[in-house]
Amino acid sequence: MTARTLNLDDALYQYLLDVSLRDTPLLRRLRDETQALPTARWQVAPEQGQFLALLVKLIGARRVLEVGTFTGYSALCMAQALPGDGSLVCCDLPGDYNATAHRYWQEAGVQQLIDLRLAPALETLASLERQGQGISFDLIFIDADKANYPAYLEFALRLLRTGGLVVFDNTLWSGRVLEVAPASEDTRAIQALNRALKDDPRIDLSLLPLGDGLTLCRKR
Repeated sequence: MTARTLNLDDALYQYLLDVSLRDTPLLRRLRDETQALPTARWQVAPEQGQFLALLVKLIGARRVLEVGTFTGYSALCMAQALPGDGSLVCCDLPGDYNATAHRYWQEAGVQQLIDLRLAPALETLASLERQGQGISFDLIFIDADKANYPAYLEFALRLLRTGGLVVFDNTLWSGRVLEVAPASEDTRAIQALNRALKDDPRIDLSLLPLGDGLTLCRKR
């Protein structure tokens, strides 16, 4: 027995995957294709994708918003967990990887559920708010430029319904959150977000050591 979270060595991590990851050939192919890219580190771990899908089902989400989509792996996991009349708005910038995302969504049969909007995410979020879509989303997953994480939080809380979830990826930032005077703007932003969330009365909070750190915030 232990009173703290275990450190996972390679063997124990592989065991976690072996006994819990319900993988599909399509998801494996997308991961493999993404791993060949120089920006492969942007992709979530497979157990994170499965966890996001479980969250969609646990809260009965029908409207999901994703900030940072890349090759579409996490979006695919969440879209497959949505009901047939569900919807997923994805925010990303134009890039070659957009075509990869569309190709896999099409093959999975979830293309019609996903609205990929190619523009700076802050512009897309502001547009959604102007269109009257405040307090209309059930779950918001944020995995984009870290420097804007604090700003994404404020948009998310305005767009999210009461009882909905906002989920931030990379909140342990490979341990760089421990740096005392970080030179990186991204590191400083994640540190600021983590400190702010700790005492934010608008949310219930849990930071999970899943992947590179996954923070769940339930809007009160």
